[in-house]
Amino acid sequence: MDRPAWAPEGVDMQQASPARMYDALLGGSHNFEIDRKAAEIGKQLVPDLPRLALSNRAFLRRAVRFMVDQGVRQFLDIGSGIPTAGNVHEIAQALDPEIRVLYADIDPVAVAHARAILVGNDKAAAVEADLRKPDELLARVRETGLIDFTQPVGLLLVAVLHLLSDEDQPVEKVCAVRAAVPAGSYVAISHLTSELRAEDAGKLGRRAAETTHVGIHFRSKDAISAMFEGWEPVEPGVVALPAWRPESERDLHETPGRSLGLAGVGRKV
Repeated sequence: MDRPAWAPEGVDMQQASPARMYDALLGGSHNFEIDRKAAEIGKQLVPDLPRLALSNRAFLRRAVRFMVDQGVRQFLDIGSGIPTAGNVHEIAQALDPEIRVLYADIDPVAVAHARAILVGNDKAAAVEADLRKPDELLARVRETGLIDFTQPVGLLLVAVLHLLSDEDQPVEKVCAVRAAVPAGSYVAISHLTSELRAEDAGKLGRRAAETTHVGIHFRSKDAISAMFEGWEPVEPGVVALPAWRPESERDLHETPGRSLGLAGVGRKV
């Protein structure tokens, strides 16, 4: 199999990646055949899966705009995935060109592509880091000098925590990152859920484990809400993806009551 010019050397093109599968669901071009096959299997099981991806992307846009409105001028996007249309820096810097954005992801393809599109933008950068190792992640963030931890930070944990198993202690990982940011910071979390469609969630979770060896963990609303420990909830709290402050009918990608994702925003006080 020929390696695309955008794919870094050493990347296993026979192993599906959550970041590239998500890119395939969004109609992106930075994915391999194995990722497209995995995404297609998911769509066969749950035909409206691409709408979930769009709904999640729309939540990201709304959350970033909300944080900018609250005065946040720097963002740390952890588990950022492969940049597609409507990247965080595009959303935020359209409102204020001086806003700083740092992307962090475990996937070298995601990081390489982010760096490529950020050439010439001295207010944005990307690092390779693993949320499961928060101390190392925060050290790499500090090395960039882009994020000032004495000023409010907009933390984005969008569609990443469901990739952590219970043994990875996702609540504790969020707490570790929260401890690094000052009062006035915000966090946005979106997460796959078994709350509304338990049967579909079970099918997708089992298929992912069996065929792609990518652990995807659909959690209950209570388990997802627990990830906001230590954060003051922002209205309307933890809700279905399209129900978090939709700006228009264009944000309603999923049928009401049928979302496979929950999301919320919290403030550190």
